[in-house]
Formats: sequence, structure tokens, C-alpha cells
Amino acid sequence: MSNALERGRAVLADLNPTVEGVLAERYDGLVPDMAESLVEWAYGRHYARGKVDLKTRQLCTVAALTALGGQTTPQLKINIANTRQAGASQEEIAEVIWQMALYGGLPAAINGLNAAREVFAEE
Repeated sequence: MSNALERGRAVLADLNPTVEGVLAERYDGLVPDMAESLVEWAYGRHYARGKVDLKTRQLCTVAALTALGGQTTPQLKINIANTRQAGASQEEIAEVIWQMALYGGLPAAINGLNAAREVFAEE
């Protein structure tokens, strides 16, 4: 097992410990080792890096997914929940999403706020 995979699993243990299993069940039949690759690359090589804390990285992820628009709603909702686990308040998340109205447009921000409302309602 690579160090990056171990680091990625450690990050997910705090944010969303079931995500690797869910991804493996859903996608590994189509793309073998997809879940492990995502954990290693995204979480082990990016989220686990120093210099920027996990909460900030998660807020950046929410911003990017919001700006990309409605097609990212499933990933946005997962990352909003992860961002809450990383210590961000509902208000911080809503403000980051609203800021993306400038860069992704109002429809993208509204879609992001709708996703946030759904996640917050489940808390």
C-alpha cells in the first residue's frame, strides 16, 4: 500500500469513512480500483498536503464544485457534508457558495445553495 493511499484513508477516516466502500461498490466493477485510485490521488496527494488546513481545502472544493454548476450536485453535496465534518459552519459554507455567484453565475450559486439546504436539513 502506498503512503499516499494511507494518507488518503486517514483523511477520509475523519471526513467520510464510508466513501471508499461506496465508490468501490458503485464503480470498481466498471473501472477496477477506481475507488482506491481516487482515495490515493485526491485525498492522499492533495487533501493531505500541508500548508493549508483541511477546512480551507474543503471550502475551496465547495467553491469549485459550485462554480462548475448543477452537473456536480452529487459531489457538491458530499463535499458540503465533508466540509461540515472539517469544522466549517453552515454560514461559512453558504457564504462560499454565494461568492461563486460572481464566478459561476447566479444559477450555479442558487443550485449550490439548494444542495447546501438539503445537506443541512439532513444534519
